Amino acid sequence: MSGTAAKPDAKTKLLDAALSVIRTKGYSATTVDELCAAAGVTKGAFFHHFKSKEALGVAAAEHWSETTGAMFAKAPYHDHSDPLERILGYVAFRKELLQGGVPEFTCLVGTMVQETYETAPAIRDACDRSISGHAATLEADIEAAMRERGMSPDWTPRSLALHTQAVLQGSFILAKAKGGAEIAADSIDHLIRYLELLFSPEK
Repeated sequence: MSGTAAKPDAKTKLLDAALSVIRTKGYSATTVDELCAAAGVTKGAFFHHFKSKEALGVAAAEHWSETTGAMFAKAPYHDHSDPLERILGYVAFRKELLQGGVPEFTCLVGTMVQETYETAPAIRDACDRSISGHAATLEADIEAAMRERGMSPDWTPRSLALHTQAVLQGSFILAKAKGGAEIAADSIDHLIRYLELLFSPEK
């Protein structure tokens, strides 16, 4: 067995191309021909792996979840002993990811669901699974932070976990509107302040 990593197959090349091209152009404006060109594969290879552009969109959302999920699972914020510090560390980590141009740091599934929520239910549902599944990774820490502080609020760990995603996705929309990461970083800072206030002892 050689020590070199296996070259990505045509399907993986297409999925990786989708992450880049769709975040740059949007789902609707991205063509199969562009995806094939970016991946360096033939149109025949595309339709061998995906029966349609919509099928590629669903698979791209799943590929995005796997790729980003692995990155977040290894992120340093998990090392904090205090669950609140893990939550705040997660949000700070999201801020650190605001690197490069807007297409490089914005969310594939957030981009796709805005365009397809009514016209492509299969993509919408795949994007929902991705966003909600990622939010769910925060729930145990939120629940632990609530328990440690004796909190019994009228909101749930799940609702707060989803709210973090609402702020992050909204920050990406603002970044697209403003053409840069600065406004997204400001929104994330506000989210950090909100979380600190939410979990602070009552005065």
